[in-house]
Amino acid sequence: MTHARKEYKDFMSLAPDAYAAVLALGQVAAKAGMDKQLLELIKLRASQINGCAFCVQFHILEGEKLGVPTDKLNLVVVWREAPQFSPRERAALAWTEALTLISEGVSDEVYAQASAEFSDKELAYLTSAVASINTWNRFGAAFRWTPPARKPAVGAAAS
Repeated sequence: MTHARKEYKDFMSLAPDAYAAVLALGQVAAKAGMDKQLLELIKLRASQINGCAFCVQFHILEGEKLGVPTDKLNLVVVWREAPQFSPRERAALAWTEALTLISEGVSDEVYAQASAEFSDKELAYLTSAVASINTWNRFGAAFRWTPPARKPAVGAAAS
C-alpha cells in the first residue's frame, strides 16, 4: 500500500496562490454554461488515465451528487465499448484522451468529431476543463493524496 506524501489540504496551505489558480481554471467551463455532468465524466476519464486515485474518487463522488448515472461512472473507463454515451459525450471523451495523452497529438478525426459536437467557444472551455484536471492530476498523483472517503448515507448503519 502506498501512503500519501502530502494531502490535498496540505497543498491548499503550502501553495495557496497555485491552489487558487488551478481551482479558478477548473471552474470556468461550468461558469460558461458547460454541462456539469459532462465535465465530471471528462475529469474522471483524465484522472483514470493519469492514475490519480484522489481525483478518480473525487469525480465519482461529484458525478453521483450531480446525478450522473452509475453505469456511466462505472463504464467511462471503457466508453468506446459502452452504449450509454451520447455522441457529444463520446466527442468530449475522445478530446479529453487526446489532450491528456498530448504527446501523441490530436488527430484530425478527433478534432472533427469534437468540432461537430461543440461550438468553437464550447471547445475552448472544454479544453480549459481538460487542462485543469490534468494539472490537478499532477499534484494528486505526485503527492499521492488520499482519496476522499464516501460519506455514509443518512440513516445508514455504521459498520
